[in-house]
Amino acid sequence: MTGMTTGKETETMSQEYDKMMRQFADKYRHVCVANNSIDAKLFEQYGVKRGLRDKNGKGVLSGITNISLIKATEETEDGHIIPCDGQLYYRGYNIYDLTAGFREDKRYGFEEIAFLLLFGELPNKQELQEFQQVLVKNRRLPTNFVRDVIMKAPSQDIMNSLTKSVLTLSSYDDNVTDNSIDNVMRQCLMLISVFPMLAVYGYHAYNYRMGEDLFIYAPSPELSTAENILMMLRENKEYTKLEAKILDMALVLHMDHGGGNNSTFTTHVVTSSGTDTYSTIVAAMASLKGPKHGGANVKVTQMFDDMMEKVSDWEDDDEVRRYLTDLLDKKAFDRKGLIYGMGHAIYSVSDPRADIFKKFVKQLAREKGCEKEYALYEKVEHMAPEVIAEKRKIYKGVNANVDFYSGLVYSMLDLPPSLYTPIFAAARIVGWSAHRLEELKNVDKIIRPAYKPLAEYKEYVRMDER
Repeated sequence: MTGMTTGKETETMSQEYDKMMRQFADKYRHVCVANNSIDAKLFEQYGVKRGLRDKNGKGVLSGITNISLIKATEETEDGHIIPCDGQLYYRGYNIYDLTAGFREDKRYGFEEIAFLLLFGELPNKQELQEFQQVLVKNRRLPTNFVRDVIMKAPSQDIMNSLTKSVLTLSSYDDNVTDNSIDNVMRQCLMLISVFPMLAVYGYHAYNYRMGEDLFIYAPSPELSTAENILMMLRENKEYTKLEAKILDMALVLHMDHGGGNNSTFTTHVVTSSGTDTYSTIVAAMASLKGPKHGGANVKVTQMFDDMMEKVSDWEDDDEVRRYLTDLLDKKAFDRKGLIYGMGHAIYSVSDPRADIFKKFVKQLAREKGCEKEYALYEKVEHMAPEVIAEKRKIYKGVNANVDFYSGLVYSMLDLPPSLYTPIFAAARIVGWSAHRLEELKNVDKIIRPAYKPLAEYKEYVRMDER
């Protein structure tokens, strides 16, 4: 047959393409950098709050929400605003009270708290059972979806795999563009239900492509969301009660964090344009996967892996301190000058999610025989703020954030790093859904902030005169 290329010819063409693109990029990289550079002083000159936050961490007020509240400061009697222990409220309920409630009753919390965020009220027993049944009934994928979508061209990046799956699910929805509250609620409940399946199946599909055995387990209607994740992930389907409870706690703590976090703000922005639910969730996922947002927990574990390799004595304070100093001096790990898991855009004194999580981390470390690793994390948690204060000019306190311990938890749960952010997404989609519904109900106006243009006016130059 004519017109067909051999494998060798295809490889040669691919190499030539790669070479051409490298040469083009090398030629125009400096032009791109030069014409996109903005003097940092201009941001202050024009009163632009970079990251939409001031130096003290106070954000630009860009919306109103009933869904969650973050408290990091309090007012004194003389009217001064001072930092305080961080507080997180879901629909007005303190996260400490919510987590204590389902723990004391020996219940899993994901389904109950999802109901609260979506509908604004704590469910009674009957309402919770009804909601759980709705989630169970929605834990199904279209016929041959796993084979035709997830198994074909699987990606090492499970967030990208998730994105592909979510957009493809829109093809099965006859009412994809219907933004009525009823329809969006239906779409959101379906996506909340299938997200764990899409993430775990995407992971297994890629491993199968890499030569490992393939096992795809259907979720069990008798199991909670956290239990199903562990069951579907592990070949032997086995997990301990403590493992499931801690993963459940992780899902609850990651479920929402105010309307201004990057992915949730993305949800509001994209929803305001009038687009569909699937496109909105995909946009939020694109935001979440960034290493400065949902991908931060992966960076924490990678940093500690490097630390454990480079530091010979984990109990030696001086040696650990030197490593942390090298991190800030861009001499260690990824040379970005960051101690991952330390500091938060809002919290100055403490992150309540980290405080809650920490209580369970020690327990899990004991069960898994990881006491030495936990001790190192604790040492860094206490030492890092001191090192940062010595090396950097800071405008507010530095504390361990939720990513600091979630990375360790996921590692001890034997979750692959490629699933850390997808599991975060499986929790945060509840918050995204709640915020999307809130945006649709209350704001019929596209979000469109202003940018200061700096480009000078230029006269057009004809081609033969350039």
